[in-house]
Amino acid sequence: MLNRLTKTLLAALIPTLIVTSMASVRADVSDSLPDIGTTAGSTLSINQELQMGDFYVRQLRASAPLINDPLLNQYINQLGQRLVSHADAVKTPFHFFLIQNDELNAFAFFGGNVVLHASLFRFTDNESQLASVMAHEISHVTQRHLARAMEDQKRNAPLTWVGALGSILLAMANPQAGMAALTGTLAGSQQGIISFTQGNEQEADRIGIHVLQRAGFDPQAMPDFLQKLADQTRFSSKPPEILLTHPLPDSRLADARNRANQMRPVVVQSSQDFYMAKVRSLGMYPTGRNQLTGELLDQYANGNAREQLAAKYGKAVQFLQAKDFAAAKKIIAPLLAKQPGNVWLLDIMSDIDIGLNQPQQAIIMLNNASGAKNSPVVQLNLANAYVEAKQPANASRILNRYTWTNKDDPNGWDLLAQASAQQGLSDEELSARAESLALNGQLDQAISALSRASAQVPLGSLKQARYDARIDQLRQLQQRFKQYQKG
Repeated sequence: MLNRLTKTLLAALIPTLIVTSMASVRADVSDSLPDIGTTAGSTLSINQELQMGDFYVRQLRASAPLINDPLLNQYINQLGQRLVSHADAVKTPFHFFLIQNDELNAFAFFGGNVVLHASLFRFTDNESQLASVMAHEISHVTQRHLARAMEDQKRNAPLTWVGALGSILLAMANPQAGMAALTGTLAGSQQGIISFTQGNEQEADRIGIHVLQRAGFDPQAMPDFLQKLADQTRFSSKPPEILLTHPLPDSRLADARNRANQMRPVVVQSSQDFYMAKVRSLGMYPTGRNQLTGELLDQYANGNAREQLAAKYGKAVQFLQAKDFAAAKKIIAPLLAKQPGNVWLLDIMSDIDIGLNQPQQAIIMLNNASGAKNSPVVQLNLANAYVEAKQPANASRILNRYTWTNKDDPNGWDLLAQASAQQGLSDEELSARAESLALNGQLDQAISALSRASAQVPLGSLKQARYDARIDQLRQLQQRFKQYQKG
């Protein structure tokens, strides 16, 4: 029973590009569809989807190896939002996350949350291929396929299996940690099958390729990527993880190619950001097969101008990881002189200066970064440099603004806690740490930290009122989340 239910729930969880067999259909220039997605509202409202998405994101932060890299997160979210802006029927905000995992995978779940495995950077040849994966996932969300799967199972209350869903999300993101939770959740379960129809998968492919095209990417990238999956399966003893439970039928590849061929041919160059993100992901977050190899750097060194810059950046990343800061600086300094507003170069030079115990150099550089000074990445780097330079008041000034506009970024709260600790502001340190705990779903610990902060400040003060109000908010969040924890 466990095996069967695991597979069917995994199918319902929209595990990326993998689909059931479908008949080859003629490509169509319109992505208008019958209004069948809206019926899901009788089972699960948009507001419920958002709440469930918030709950699961917090669980993933606590248990999965999410990459909290400001540059990489900025890149995948900007790329994702570019696609979302060309999608129809968008009912929720979208958020994109990156997981340190060398198994090829991606998945989407409630509330417009899309998770990409870092292996996609290794496996995709260009930005259009990466975008094709994201467009497919976005289309699953806009069509509310998961909610519609629940609608099809009206005999079951929609929340009877949310615990299992959470465990499966964790298993997909972090197999070793997740399978223990999955076994505990599903053991003895008598839940019914939840699965997507061929029509669901056809919708995601059909809509996704039009989103891809409208966003300015090469529609041929979708069948090209699928062809790579098929080739890897054919010539490898172990197929990609996403193909183990859902084989890739030839009919799907043929259909994607047919649709792409009927679209206007377009030549699309990958952005500089794509190449920089690829070498950064492989160089700074290596795991298993995800490694920044000399072969890739040599290929880029002999490529176009964007690839050549990425090759130099990638070599500097390798030196940085080896703590050879002088060698890294020798590469980056002349590049930065030519591109003083390049956030990728500013970020790594900041790390180099701090590695050389010269945080003041980083502060000067970042404060003088014309055109990029207000970048969130630059602001985080500047705050970090102030912390390293033992100038915490300057760091707090930046971070108080940053956390106000970026409440869901753990980096800001962690730095603010460090800056507060350096100033001996124990209550503010506890408050910042409470926000990090809350983002990781540890609401009891967050409330405890805020209670201690409240006890340290004068009775009736504005600070105490703020801490107590936040405690009330987190308790309300606990009450909302109880129904999902009971799943």
